[in-house]
Amino acid sequence: MDSRGDEETSGPSGNEADMASVMGFSGFGKKARTFDLDAIFEQTRRTAIERSQKAIEEREMEDVRKQCAEASVSSKTSGPSGRSKAVPSASSRTQESASSSDSEEDSEEEQIGPPLPPQMARGGTAGKQESDGDEELVGPLPPGSRKQEEDSSDEEAADEEDDTPVKRIPDTHEITLQHGNKTVSALGLDPSGARLVTGGYDYDVKFWDFAGMDAALQAFRSLQPCECHQIKSLQYSITGDVLLVVAGNAQAKVLDRDGFQVMECVKGDQYIVDMAKTKGHTAMLNSGCWHPKTKEEFMTCSNDGTVRTWDVNNEKNHKSVFKPRSQQGKKVVPTCCTYSRDGKLVAAGCQDGTIQIWDRNLSVHTKFHCRQAHAPGTDTSCLAFSYDGTQLASRGGDDTLKTWDIRNFRKPLNVATELATVFPMVDCCFSPDDKLLVTGTSVKKGEGTGKLVFFDRVAFQKVYEIEVTSASVVRCLWHPKLNQIMVGTGNGLAKVYYDPVKSQRGAMLCVVKSKRKEKQAETLTQDYIITPHALPMFREARQRSTRKQLEKDRLDPMKSHKPEPPVSGPGRGGRVGMHGGTLSSFIVKNIALDKTDDSNPREAILRHAKEAATNPYWVAPAYSRTQPDPVFAEVESEDEEADKEPEWKKRKI
Repeated sequence: MDSRGDEETSGPSGNEADMASVMGFSGFGKKARTFDLDAIFEQTRRTAIERSQKAIEEREMEDVRKQCAEASVSSKTSGPSGRSKAVPSASSRTQESASSSDSEEDSEEEQIGPPLPPQMARGGTAGKQESDGDEELVGPLPPGSRKQEEDSSDEEAADEEDDTPVKRIPDTHEITLQHGNKTVSALGLDPSGARLVTGGYDYDVKFWDFAGMDAALQAFRSLQPCECHQIKSLQYSITGDVLLVVAGNAQAKVLDRDGFQVMECVKGDQYIVDMAKTKGHTAMLNSGCWHPKTKEEFMTCSNDGTVRTWDVNNEKNHKSVFKPRSQQGKKVVPTCCTYSRDGKLVAAGCQDGTIQIWDRNLSVHTKFHCRQAHAPGTDTSCLAFSYDGTQLASRGGDDTLKTWDIRNFRKPLNVATELATVFPMVDCCFSPDDKLLVTGTSVKKGEGTGKLVFFDRVAFQKVYEIEVTSASVVRCLWHPKLNQIMVGTGNGLAKVYYDPVKSQRGAMLCVVKSKRKEKQAETLTQDYIITPHALPMFREARQRSTRKQLEKDRLDPMKSHKPEPPVSGPGRGGRVGMHGGTLSSFIVKNIALDKTDDSNPREAILRHAKEAATNPYWVAPAYSRTQPDPVFAEVESEDEEADKEPEWKKRKI
């Protein structure tokens, strides 16, 4: 009885369970099923191992059967004809089977991997046929043969050619993008390599879409985000959705992929002495870049002597401030800045030739500091970390390119000289394989050719150079995914170098497209406005076909702006149809030009004087009563005039 009562109290009765299932809330009190993922993964791993072992054992058994069958066939054929074979006894059979089983077990224990083919197992003699002349090999080549050595040597030579870094430079083809007439001072390419952006001294920022361009190579958008300020730096974020614009003003801007503004940094108070107390920059910006790991953080440096980090979501204040200082503790202007590859270090090149590196989380004291990295008083134009993060390359205003070891920052590893620099933003960058270092050279106008110079990272010797154009090479960018090199020059050109074999996408997408032809008739089309509730007399006819509508608009003189034809006949509507249809031409033709050819116009006028005096008709009758008689002065001789002069006017002789 007790047990029955317990059962009744522990769970619902049958009627209640049926009612709960009918009402739809029978499963409300049940607990959710839980799964042990570790146990499931372990079971899956064990099943995979067992299946692979079983497949290997089956493959080995098939190989052993094939070998036994071939051995039996060879033993039958090798015996002499007509000779009987001795049948072994039971004891000998057992001994042989035992020895064979022992040998098979030993061979199975010693053998690793799949068994050798039967020909190789028998020493390779079955595939060799000897003849009186040359030997021919039917089976696989022995490892020491001459032909195999030649093939291997050719493959090694080809591999060595491919391994040389110079062979990997994509410079067989190029395209030229016309940005403008002034210097291209900024280049940016998104991480996917689909969109290129250029900025210059003409204040313009142009967007180029490789997938949307044709062979005309026209930018799809041009804007001036910072009004009348030269563009210093452009860079896409690590996600490629926003673009950092650094210009000659004190406020950096962030734009989206279509050029619309996302945020603008706040300007600081220029009357505050301590730059760490103000919220933003107070002087012209010099450079900027995105954080390589955090998509919302970027960094800028300015002439106010600070390097500031920002957050895209907070435009009212900076995140942190780094203040470069000279050896005497005075303020130094940073000209370029960058993050390390892991984003833990912040590096800045300064106007006094120093390179100062901070820990990103410790902004007071520098972690690495080189006082004489470049000549004092020169602007360091670029800093770039290698892909492995162990070396730093610096492009100085003293016409040098240097590499530094982060672990020993006192002396440079290598130095390259005689690299002319004119612009304060000349780039240097590492190749995608981290074996080459690239930079550009500057030239004066009409005095040479700007070059793109490639240095070997280890030996630091100039291994290759590309003559770009008859102007300075300012910016250079080597995209790792596209394997294409973008170059900005001093004469307003942006060039893209690529190789159809070694490169992919990018410029190769637009050079194969033909130029689109512009349709002249498109200017006549008008938008069709739908007015469903308009009266029939005001309702527009529905547009049936674009072609018919264009033909109809062409016949309409108002929509097609058809010029008025010349007037034929006497004229109409206030227009005179004589000689060009203007009033002046009519007057010249009918009134001003007299067809009589008088050689002397005075005589032609005076021939009517006698008739006018005797028979006045036009002027004289109107004034006959009121016109006084004309009185003319008498003409006197010179002697009489001299006598009438007063005494004081006479000349004394």
